[in-house]
Amino acid sequence: MQIKLTILLFALLFAVLYSCQNKKAAKAKVAPVYKGLYSFGPEIKSFKQCNTGHEFWVTDSCAQLELKYSQLNAEHPNEPVYIEVNGYKLKSPKNGLGSDYDSVLIVKKLIKITKDIPKGSCN
Repeated sequence: MQIKLTILLFALLFAVLYSCQNKKAAKAKVAPVYKGLYSFGPEIKSFKQCNTGHEFWVTDSCAQLELKYSQLNAEHPNEPVYIEVNGYKLKSPKNGLGSDYDSVLIVKKLIKITKDIPKGSCN
């Protein structure tokens, strides 16, 4: 009986430790937040980061950014809107779309999109 209780306690301890490890790993994999101006049009998908002014080509892997942009009913193609996204930066391809930019921003999650551009570094 004591052996079964010992095995049960070890199994429980292992489950708790494994659970904590997975939560830490999940937190570590959260993509950084980027805040800035997004422009979308026939041949442009660009993002200008507010705090640095860096410009990126955008790849929308969450399949929400372009949809939500079109739902804002922008007055002109390429009209910038303010966005906050989780994403990753990659080096731009040598040829093709996005090759004119230093980096590509891979959007993993759309946090916020609005026509209201905050005053300050985004203007």
